[in-house]
Amino acid sequence: MNIQQNISLKNYNTFGISVNAKRFVSINSYYDLQQLLKVEKDLFLISGGSNMLLTKDIEKLVVHINLKGISIDREDENNVHLTVNAGENWHDFVLFCIAENYGGIENLSLIPGNVGTCPIQNIGAYGVEVKDTITKVEAIEIKTGKRVTFSNEDCQFGYRNSIFKNDLKSKVILTAVSFKLTKKNHQLNTSYGAIESELTSKNIKKPTLKDISDAVIAIRKSKLPDPKKIGNSGSFFKNPVISKAQFLELQKETPNIPNYTVSDAEIKVPAGWLVEQSGFKGKRFGDAGVHEKQALVLVNYGAASGEEIYQLAQKIQQTVFDKFGISLEIEVNVID
Repeated sequence: MNIQQNISLKNYNTFGISVNAKRFVSINSYYDLQQLLKVEKDLFLISGGSNMLLTKDIEKLVVHINLKGISIDREDENNVHLTVNAGENWHDFVLFCIAENYGGIENLSLIPGNVGTCPIQNIGAYGVEVKDTITKVEAIEIKTGKRVTFSNEDCQFGYRNSIFKNDLKSKVILTAVSFKLTKKNHQLNTSYGAIESELTSKNIKKPTLKDISDAVIAIRKSKLPDPKKIGNSGSFFKNPVISKAQFLELQKETPNIPNYTVSDAEIKVPAGWLVEQSGFKGKRFGDAGVHEKQALVLVNYGAASGEEIYQLAQKIQQTVFDKFGISLEIEVNVID
């Protein structure tokens, strides 16, 4: 275990923000992590760096969680139970499952980040949320160094939310996630129009797991920038859920407003549409900007600071509120 001094975090966050860690350590084993917690408690955790916006240098000890490994806990004719360590790349894990014909997460292809962060914000895409396949989450308590396990219910999953973003924030380090996936009779979710259109264009009538994954990958590549080429963190804002009464008022003014029914009393409105209608799609402010193909994605064209991107986000929030009366909530974890 080697604690380094003054390390750039540019390659440890998908926005490519150039800030420094006063001290930095990469953790590759449970033993090293438990030994570290005996002497260090005030930590800044980083894994895939895909859901954060860094706005300043980090004074705390930056701990890079780099635990690797995938194991089969048990399986039967219909299902397989897997435990995946936190440092495994999420998309690589999805591709591993598809190669093994394990179903349930194919719609979550190409989401950036590592497995250890997927429960924190309950990642989701194209009609699927990761909470529907997670059976338990393993962690280590920062205060005590003890290993603890959380059931699916314990995680208090919600829309882009969990107990790890709230009550347990900065109290535990997620070390592994366990999943229950199907081995046959897969429940394929092609209900999102973009997937159906992609499959139809390829004349695929009975899609496999790989067909759906390939469709999602194609859709995401057509709309979202590659973080290795243009710094970004994927969707920057949550899709707001508003009351049906508020939506009906908005619909009078804007009949074409897209929407998804959440319940009898609530309607979800696409955040990207709100940002685009507010005039920000494709706009650039120095090296900070809004992606030209997807208004939900804020980007770093090269040398933008985290603060500049955050200021742009705040400007978007204010403009959307002034125009539609809807408050956009930032999905990315802003470190300020």
